Amino acid sequence: MRLAVLSLILPLATASFVLGLTLPLLELERLYFFVDRPTLLQVVTGLWAEEERLLAGLIAAFSIVFPAIKLIALHVAAVMGRAGAGSSLLHALGRWSMMDVMLVALVVFAAKTTGLAQAASLPGMWFYGAATLLTAFGAWLAERGGR
Repeated sequence: MRLAVLSLILPLATASFVLGLTLPLLELERLYFFVDRPTLLQVVTGLWAEEERLLAGLIAAFSIVFPAIKLIALHVAAVMGRAGAGSSLLHALGRWSMMDVMLVALVVFAAKTTGLAQAASLPGMWFYGAATLLTAFGAWLAERGGR
């Protein structure tokens, strides 16, 4: 049963993760004329291009690299049928799962409270949040099965 649930959750989590990276996260409207709809990948590449390499690296690490490693580790755990040595990796990466979602929420909150811009969430944020929750549930199932 656990393997059947994982075989459904992991493809959904992977597809949601890819869509969360490539679809616009939020819409920022400034002065009623200028509208930005950045994707997570555009945020990272934009920061890198603007010489904000440390911030771009941190966002890339916590929002792209760590979740991707966690998804790969979950796929390996599902194929092997047990979490095994990967469970410590899954547990360590799980601590950072919601940091990226919180970061986007803080941007939306900051834009709304300054009064200079309006912000609204777009499908990329919802897919990214779904990927985070599905991955966390998949990690819980994998760890539970490894015991």
